[in-house]
Amino acid sequence: MTIIVTLKEQFGRIKDNWLIAVIIVLLLLVSLGGNKFSSITNYADSSYSEDSAPYKKDLAASSRGGMVLNEGFAPEEQDRKITKGASLSSEVKRGSFSDAEQKFRNIVSSSSALIISENINKYGQGRDSYMYGSFYVKIDMSKYSSVISQFKDIGEVKSFSENSDDITESYTNAELNLELEKSRLERYNKMYNEATLVGDKITLNDRIFEQERLIKYLEDSLKNIDVRVEYGTVNVALTEKSSEYAGISLPKFSSLVKSLVGSFNSLLYFLFSILPWAIAAGIAALIWKWVKR
Repeated sequence: MTIIVTLKEQFGRIKDNWLIAVIIVLLLLVSLGGNKFSSITNYADSSYSEDSAPYKKDLAASSRGGMVLNEGFAPEEQDRKITKGASLSSEVKRGSFSDAEQKFRNIVSSSSALIISENINKYGQGRDSYMYGSFYVKIDMSKYSSVISQFKDIGEVKSFSENSDDITESYTNAELNLELEKSRLERYNKMYNEATLVGDKITLNDRIFEQERLIKYLEDSLKNIDVRVEYGTVNVALTEKSSEYAGISLPKFSSLVKSLVGSFNSLLYFLFSILPWAIAAGIAALIWKWVKR
């Protein structure tokens, strides 16, 4: 009987303080839910970091156009990703620079190449003057060799260099990195759909937004790498040949006078420098003659 009365008293107290009991239950639920969400997102982040860390460096360097020194070169890949570039310097006959420039532009136009930048200047004056032009060109790799051969025919080739880089492994790593990011986005979307608390949904929505931006950046980076592979880069320099009489001119009268004065001064310096020795030699000769007597 006493136990029943005690239980009734406890239930009565809980009934009188029901609001406090509800608040305690809600706090427990929020704490458990928050810990669960935090552990899930932390797991997603840590698993992503472990999987994608080796590929971030490759993607960043490849998208900037730099070389990536890897331990391997992805020999299992049949579709090789190779970038090519060349530098050509040619000299054209004097007075024919305009014709050479027009020929160059015709080659670019007929091959559907793109002139990214150009710089044409005239240096010197009179007979010492000459024209110089530099061009930065992008060429479809299917026409790369043919176009370079045509460029070489424009003038006399003074220098030519070519380089190529195999970026297959970097490209493969970049693709894998993108797939990992997309997989991470799917996990975030799944967690968002399963979340029940408003705070969790807001946090996940922000992460999804940032993840979508990152994926867009990675996709653009891969496109940039594809462009580097599909188009070769060629730097072309055309220089007009200098005149055979360049640098040849009659000296001015003032220059002649200056040279004459300079020569006379040099002679005076020489005479005064040997004068003491000449006097000493004369004295020695007189002494020698006096002794011989």
